[in-house]
Amino acid sequence: MFNKDKIKEKYQSAIAKSITPDSQASNSKLHLVQGGTSMIGPSVKIEGKITSDESLLIEGQVDGSIVAESSEVVVGKSGVLTANISAKVVKIEGKVKGDIAGGENVVIAKTGNVLGNIESPRVTLEDGAKFKGSIEMDPGDKAIKELPLSTPSNVKAHRSAPDSDAKAS
Repeated sequence: MFNKDKIKEKYQSAIAKSITPDSQASNSKLHLVQGGTSMIGPSVKIEGKITSDESLLIEGQVDGSIVAESSEVVVGKSGVLTANISAKVVKIEGKVKGDIAGGENVVIAKTGNVLGNIESPRVTLEDGAKFKGSIEMDPGDKAIKELPLSTPSNVKAHRSAPDSDAKAS
């Protein structure tokens, strides 16, 4: 009745299309972590908390939160989330309203639209991506110690002086 090979082939093709960057500027391709991938289709709406040990491809609607600490979460072009996301790698091609925590990397694709805060060691905003919020990247204490303590010599300090032409009345 069902041809499992054809279904599997369509599924693999949909995942490959969704995780391949559209931008020529991005040389790195996102590869889903081995072990399995679950897809939330475009007509699926989920309310609540999603916890997963395998990668997620979300093309539908999620209201709540997503936790996939050891995996990747890809929000496809038709994905609409009002949710906080916490995962090893997060790629947004659709719309997300919520905070994002990436253990390794967060990518907002050119079709992505994010309203929320991002915390990750690496963040990529592709040309055309829409983002409103704050980004916190903690490179570690070493980089902070290497910052100069004084103003670089090639930068002149600018003080605003009172206008000498102005006359007091």
